[in-house]
Amino acid sequence: MISLLKRLVRAGFSSVGLDVHRIGRPHVTEPAQPQALVPDIPRAILRPKATYAPWLADAAFNGIYEVIRPHTVVDLYRCYELWTLASRLAHLPGDVIEIGVWRGGTGALIAHKVRTVAPDRVVYLCDTFTGVVGAGHRDTQYKGGEFANTSVEIVDELIARLGLNNTRILAGIFPHETGAQVTANRLALVHIDVDTHDSAKWCFEWTWPRMVPGGATVFDDYGIQGCDGVTRMVNAICEPDAAVIYNLNGHAIVLKSPVSPSNIISR
Repeated sequence: MISLLKRLVRAGFSSVGLDVHRIGRPHVTEPAQPQALVPDIPRAILRPKATYAPWLADAAFNGIYEVIRPHTVVDLYRCYELWTLASRLAHLPGDVIEIGVWRGGTGALIAHKVRTVAPDRVVYLCDTFTGVVGAGHRDTQYKGGEFANTSVEIVDELIARLGLNNTRILAGIFPHETGAQVTANRLALVHIDVDTHDSAKWCFEWTWPRMVPGGATVFDDYGIQGCDGVTRMVNAICEPDAAVIYNLNGHAIVLKSPVSPSNIISR
């Protein structure tokens, strides 16, 4: 009887375009190593009511997105946000770094937009090309070595297909092995898509001092289940000149400001 009632209620919600899911309560889990308890991350299914979709009217974006789509697992919404943030280089000094390139999709997308608004800038594309690194007890899904199905040649081919001449590919662990190859002393946009807590922390600590006021660091996979280490790392950012904006699309955007903002602005 209870099961039938549940089905009827679910069917009623479904008829008006709604869905019902059970969300487990937040709980405290103990990490594999004998360290302080790490609280779980509260979760819910998010369905924002906004319907504005500017990418539908952006022919330039859609043309490039169709080319790079097979080269990325980053969805349309986050790709359009990177495209939009790259356009800010028209008014900001500094170069661009992407760490976690995989097959080059988002890096090529950013580089294409940067070339149109600031053709003198360099877009550094940094990846181990041997898979994810920095996995530890704060990470719930990654063990290391994932996303190794790529190569410098695959990224080079995409860059050549789009006719881009403003990129530099750096192969190795960033920043330990490739940071010294970055000659830029000012950065306007940093895209960190490395999937693990420690790797994200290394990248942020190296790039943030070089970020110009008004520049942005974008963390991919923020709030996405399985990438809890990245979420925890971003939540721990406490630099006085960092304004951390939680975007419901799976990004956290950290803006460089000369003032001291409060912790996290949730939208």
